[in-house]
Amino acid sequence: MWLLISSLVGLLFRPVLAATHYIQLQSDFGASLDARPARGLPAPGKKGVMFMNRIAPSTSELYIANSDLSNERKLLADSRFEYHASFSQDGQWITFTSERNGDGNSDLYRARLDGSGLEKIIAAPSFEDALALSPDGSKAAFVSTANGYKANVWVMDLATGEQHNLTNSNAVAGDPTKPDGYFRPSWSPDGDWIAFASDRNTEWRGHGNGTGWEHTQELSVYIIKPDGTGFKKLASKVGYCLGSPKWSPDGKRIVYYELTTEDTWGAHRPESVASVTSQIVSVDVATGLDRVEHTSGSGLKMFPQYISQEEVAFLIKGGENEGLNYTSTSNSTRSAVKGAVRSPAWSPDGKSVIYEKVAFTSRPMEKPLYSWDDEWDYRFTDVFPDLSRQGKLAITQKQLGNSSIVTMNPDGSDQKTVFDVFATGQVNASQVAQGLAGAFQPAWSPDGKWIAFGLGNWFQSRATGKARIFRATSDGSSYENLTDGTVHSGFPSYSADGRFLVFREWGLRFGLRIMDLEDKSVRVLTNATDNLPFWSPDGERIVFTRKVTSTNFDVYTIRPDGTDLQVLTTSGANDAHAVWTADGRILYSSGQYGFRAEAATYDDTFQPYGQIVVMNADGSDKRMLTDSMWEDSMPLYVPNEFLY
Repeated sequence: MWLLISSLVGLLFRPVLAATHYIQLQSDFGASLDARPARGLPAPGKKGVMFMNRIAPSTSELYIANSDLSNERKLLADSRFEYHASFSQDGQWITFTSERNGDGNSDLYRARLDGSGLEKIIAAPSFEDALALSPDGSKAAFVSTANGYKANVWVMDLATGEQHNLTNSNAVAGDPTKPDGYFRPSWSPDGDWIAFASDRNTEWRGHGNGTGWEHTQELSVYIIKPDGTGFKKLASKVGYCLGSPKWSPDGKRIVYYELTTEDTWGAHRPESVASVTSQIVSVDVATGLDRVEHTSGSGLKMFPQYISQEEVAFLIKGGENEGLNYTSTSNSTRSAVKGAVRSPAWSPDGKSVIYEKVAFTSRPMEKPLYSWDDEWDYRFTDVFPDLSRQGKLAITQKQLGNSSIVTMNPDGSDQKTVFDVFATGQVNASQVAQGLAGAFQPAWSPDGKWIAFGLGNWFQSRATGKARIFRATSDGSSYENLTDGTVHSGFPSYSADGRFLVFREWGLRFGLRIMDLEDKSVRVLTNATDNLPFWSPDGERIVFTRKVTSTNFDVYTIRPDGTDLQVLTTSGANDAHAVWTADGRILYSSGQYGFRAEAATYDDTFQPYGQIVVMNADGSDKRMLTDSMWEDSMPLYVPNEFLY
């Protein structure tokens, strides 16, 4: 991929902002927040634009209602993008996460129940989420990736702004080479303890019993005092995920959801969420014993919360019974109510509930995103963007179309379908609609006359489907089939002189192959389970992803003659989708910092832990370029000269 970039300034770890800026009344956020470049415009005062893809809801708005979902109304008149709300224990405040300062930048706020009195609690470049106020209202517990990019639980004094990382101490922090995230803190009624869920000291593992690319998550429930003492594991079950702990009103029990580790994958996949089953469980805080299962039967039950000493409210996510549910008691008058809501939290008296409603329409091309780099604006693109040496952009129009190959000027003008995905009759329309088939990864020839790509079945459908390498003329007038489909072939990239294509084979044979376009001969470059090759701009090396174990993928480079194999990443957490910048650096996606939230709480996503990283060609100087809650990938740098 020909990525144009003159230099790149990496991100340093940034601490949370100074205490005096934590708490301020936000009566007017001002038009300056929306003063971002419009589509087709350059980035004023910057080098240009980094295009990138994001898999996340397109909208997320908070609603408050009675516990039966009657009298529903928006919490905020100027709703921007809010989620993960909860009530303070005195019932006077609602705390929540907001991305009103930029798409992907998660900050913490609170407001009164009628939406008035909006206050910013924390706003920083790092990811912040899951704000919970202490019972006396003097402190806040929250999740943050500040100072290290891993999700930790922090505690802050609201009066002074003083804060400390509660879970990154020697007594708590797990093995840094393994998952080590801390999620959804909850205060005990007396304010003496905080409960949370964590995947510390578990293994990186894929779904499909370890065969899948995307990670699952195994959580246990822990408690700790706000000063960092008294840390202990309260509840754990091998092969299961225990999440979203909440205290009983008397502080003697903690309730949580429990599902298999394997099902944390299905819980955020639309094709399988309705078939996932979990239960709501509680244990005695003093002993970790006296286990009680409050529910039974099918359905993905999540977000449990005591609304009386005997009654627990929860959400059924997905399926025909999706909505709010309540455990039955002799005094209960509540019944289940259906509704497409997410992340519900109930008022202390159980009479009101706050939740978000989300939508998943695609972001438009060039939608402004929050930028973690002062020298580049970030904007959205559809998948597999590639910029020709002549300044033309090619994409697979997957989220905004039907996975055909489309070209345009980087400013969005002169859009043209170069190859229609259905032109050959070799792909199934239903699989295209599901995102499992299409014309993937366009690659420009150096002279700008050709675009190579893979056409066929991808992801899990590749096990029974076929894929071939094609190339089409850049004016869309003709196309050529370069492989016969005997072996699943995809992800081509041109050599610097345009004579060769590198691509990968999968199935009957594995590894990277190089085709001479003059005579269509093919030679073997590697024989391992390798994927996603890209030729460097100077033609000297090829970067690719190698499956090292059943649960780990790393980034490698090799010379085109098969010598000098180099391993560039060893995080153990899946590093992949590597591409070159024009100055010879490498951009890639990594899961090394783990999940930012509980896996089962996501929707319609694959790898929500994926963030974009840059490194030198030898693997040195790795630096994070994103720090969001969402799945970020497919980076491409476009200088301002191509945006005028």
